[in-house]
This record gives sequence, structure tokens and C-alpha cells, in this order.
Amino acid sequence: MGVWTFAFDSLPAADIQTVTKASEDLGFSSIWVPEGGGSRDVVGLLSYLLASTERLTVASGIANLTARPPEVLQSGATLLADAYGDRLVLGVGVGHEYTSERRGIEWSRPLARTRTYLEAMDTSAPRYPQPAAPVQRMLAALGDRMLGLSAEMSLGAHTYFVPPQHTERARRVLGPEPVLAVEQSIVLDEDPVSARATARDWAVHYLRLPNYANNWRRLGFTEDDVEGAGSDRLIDAAVAWGSIDDVVARVRAHLDAGADHVCVQVIGDEDPASLVGRLAGLAGPLSAL
Repeated sequence: MGVWTFAFDSLPAADIQTVTKASEDLGFSSIWVPEGGGSRDVVGLLSYLLASTERLTVASGIANLTARPPEVLQSGATLLADAYGDRLVLGVGVGHEYTSERRGIEWSRPLARTRTYLEAMDTSAPRYPQPAAPVQRMLAALGDRMLGLSAEMSLGAHTYFVPPQHTERARRVLGPEPVLAVEQSIVLDEDPVSARATARDWAVHYLRLPNYANNWRRLGFTEDDVEGAGSDRLIDAAVAWGSIDDVVARVRAHLDAGADHVCVQVIGDEDPASLVGRLAGLAGPLSAL
């Protein structure tokens, strides 16, 4: 069980360290951090999180391949792998049209671009000491072809904003060996109206992005489901809202569907003390799975 969070984009370093150390002390095995539009530089953040902890696996969800040349990402990840070994998991992904265009890069052929980038990482000339074991790399993937690439050129796939139905499909595409690490968003609120409202405030941004909307369509959701901030049917499938027992049941469903690892993202709660409190309530029940 892991933690996935956007909270560090808005927190000072001391609060980032507090949440990260608390996650480790509570028994979570990993913490995942993003690099999207406006996010912190993920390599610097990974370095800080690794230095702030002793056992926690620290993962990028994801390092955006438009943010830096492949040899630069490989160089930074190599140093961290040399220093921290298998506590680093480098999640890499192509991102979205807006993350490309804001950096002056034309959005086209995401699968081919990703393959070319990974090949360039692998062939970059090593002018620095190499770690004892290669950098542990995963790939952000939703569709079948990107899932296939993740199995071919990395440890496996990191999926995001998906229901257990997608996890089952992803496992079939990946086969039995590659790692499947699934993000699960949660709202700890048992009132259907307010819980779905919080979930919609979060989901609306993803449903505007074609790759996420298309993924829900592939799973059999209709245009009415993906329109705007999403139907009740889609919101209930995407976000585990309700009690801690409800969250645990959703995480169990992903594990039963073939996930190796599930990282939970608490939605609508970026205050450090409150976030740690909610993670404390989840830690015990999730560790029992």
C-alpha cells in the first residue's frame, strides 16, 4: 500500500518532510508524486523525499518526458539509484497535449515518442558511476499499446484515474510478470452529495483530457458519463468515497483484479496535519489486506 499526493506542490519543505516521514512511520511502503502542469521539478522532489526517509520507496507518478532531455533524466535517476538503491522508482510518461504545448513541443504520436525517449535513456553514454542495479523504471499507461510498451521497456505500468475494471484489463494485457501499480483516489465522506461534489471538483480536470476520457469510453462508459464533471456512475467508479471500510473494499477490488500495488490519493485535504490524520486512519485497515 502506498500514498499518492499532489499536496507537495503547495507545501513548504518542512511540511513535505512531515507528511513523508509520517507516511513511512505509519507503515505505507511508498509515496508517489506527480509532475504535471505547474508541479515541482520531480527529480529534485524525489531527491528530497529520499533524503528525508529511511525505508520508504519514493516514486514519480510521473516524470514528464517533455520536461527534460532523456539523458538528463537518466543522469539524475542514476545518481539517486546509486545513492538509494531500490528505494527509487522512476515513473515516466508522455503526459498530455497541454504539457507538451506549454513547453513548445508539438503533441503527436505519443506512443512512438515514448519509445524513442526510453531508448534514448537506455543508450545515453554513462559518464558517471553506475548504480549496483539499473534504475527501476515504470511507465504511465492506460491504453493497450502503452501497456504493452510498459511491459516491454520497464518494470511495468502505473495507472491513474481508473476503476478495478481497468485493472483487470491491464493485467491481461501486461501478462503475469510486469508490475501493475494503481492509483486510487478517495474521499472520506459518507454523505453522497458532498462526497460526489468533492470528487467531481477533482475529476472534471481529468475528463477534459482526451486520454482519460477515451479510457473511460473503452471501458464501456457513454458520452453522458464522461461529459462535464462525470455522471454518478463514472464518479462512483473512479473515486472510492464513503467510510474507511468502503475505501478498503475498493483497494481490495484492485488487488483482486491483478494490481501488485495500490497507492491511495486523499482528495480535498492538503492541510498537512489533516492529511496525516486521514492517512493514520487508513494505515491499519489497508495494511491488513
